[in-house]
Amino acid sequence: MHALSALLIPPVLFFALGAAAQACRSDLKFPADLTKALSIYLLIGIGLHGGAELAHAELSAALGAVFGALALGTALPVIAYFMLVRLIRVAPLDAAAIAAHYGSVSAGTFLAAGAWLQARGVAYESYPLIMLAVMESPAIVVGLLLAQAARRRSAPGTQAAPGVAPRTLAGVIARALTHGSVVLLLGSMLIGAVAAPKALDAVLPFYQSIFLGVLCLYLLELGMVAAQRLGEFGRVGARLALFGVCMPLLGGALGLALGHYALGLGAGGSTLVAVLGASASYIAVPPAMRLAVPEANPSLYLTLSLGITFPFNIVLGIPLYYGAAAWLSA
Repeated sequence: MHALSALLIPPVLFFALGAAAQACRSDLKFPADLTKALSIYLLIGIGLHGGAELAHAELSAALGAVFGALALGTALPVIAYFMLVRLIRVAPLDAAAIAAHYGSVSAGTFLAAGAWLQARGVAYESYPLIMLAVMESPAIVVGLLLAQAARRRSAPGTQAAPGVAPRTLAGVIARALTHGSVVLLLGSMLIGAVAAPKALDAVLPFYQSIFLGVLCLYLLELGMVAAQRLGEFGRVGARLALFGVCMPLLGGALGLALGHYALGLGAGGSTLVAVLGASASYIAVPPAMRLAVPEANPSLYLTLSLGITFPFNIVLGIPLYYGAAAWLSA
């Protein structure tokens, strides 16, 4: 009962409400522009808070968080790719697209985890906020490089089709770094780090007093979308669906080890790093994969990341990661 009551917080309940509305075929819908506006607000809020904390952080610790994020964001898609190709027998281009999602991060899951910790009165360090901003790009780059290698193995000498996103390393990196969500996170973090403290204090209340309310709206819409994707469960296949649960557990374990042993974070901070390792992107990576890897099946990576992994992390994963982090920190 205690574990159940810990889940009874507004963001999680609004996610459940969205899923229930979709399940009962309600006509509830979110305007596309509103959803985009909520995403922009949340990303800027994350970046400003991370930048403000970064301005007060020790340089060595901040650099450790950055390098840890780069290592985690690079290793996870490689691990996911070989699991998909060798164990589940997914086509290499589909595997590359899926792997990029699982190496990147879910801001919605991270925000829900932060709200979950706050509801329990658990403090956490600011370094996971820095890692959140850093981890978007490496996974996109690695995923597109894996796709490029798969194309070369299947058809040596194949060139990019006209109109398709650049597949050279420089082009991939440039596209990853200039994606809207990455620009918002990194740019907001830079603003939070360099802005005069008094001027920043005048802005931050806008990203504090109503932040959880906006998060509830965002998760309400994601609950509806996730319920829609669950309808494609049969097309994903049992083994691939199992990957959608096992990969977050593996990524969460690696993130937990990184947060606790390498970065020396407490239970709250280690939980958030575990969430970063466990989550799968559904904002930044899908459009990048659709542009650069058009051969991959979108229903596979969208169903896995949004229909299986996201609900698993929200309902079961976050309490599990915190329990493990608290045990390590005891």
